[in-house]
Amino acid sequence: MTTTYLIVPGYTNSGPDHWQSFIEKKYSNVLRILQDDWNSPSSLWVKRLNQVIAVTRGDIVLLGHSCGAVTVAQWAAAHSCQRVKSLILVAPADVDAETAIEPIRQQRSLPTSRLGYSSLLIHSDNDEHLSLTRARILAEQWGCETREFSGAGHIHTAAGYGEWPEGESLFESFTGINLIKAEGRD
Repeated sequence: MTTTYLIVPGYTNSGPDHWQSFIEKKYSNVLRILQDDWNSPSSLWVKRLNQVIAVTRGDIVLLGHSCGAVTVAQWAAAHSCQRVKSLILVAPADVDAETAIEPIRQQRSLPTSRLGYSSLLIHSDNDEHLSLTRARILAEQWGCETREFSGAGHIHTAAGYGEWPEGESLFESFTGINLIKAEGRD
């Protein structure tokens, strides 16, 4: 059975030029979590993620960005599922920071203990939503391997992360699970 990568976008969803949208279109084993309210990250996001995991067949890799990565971490801290093989947390927003923008503060608090899954935290040395020091602290608390990018900002569209072949390769090499090219998709 094929392993599914579940994309968990962050605050306001990931637009059509975001790397998450590109891999969703490009690969047949990638599905996006849909939230009822993309402007209000909250515990309802974790509940939705848990619902989707429950109905997804086969093994799963959770791939979150920004507040979506926070959702994945919060889910992992509270749930155990043998079918979830890996967590990939890209630029998790520091919702606990005093400088966090108001709409994402309602997603507080970040977990402070190991997540209990094979995990990779991908971050940048100049992310406006996650300081380098905080990224390293979270990675240690959560028990994540890390990959640091130089000058990558929040690793989103505005920072130049549309199609992201390096990210795709990183996801596959960390998990050992291939992204499966969809027929007729570029």
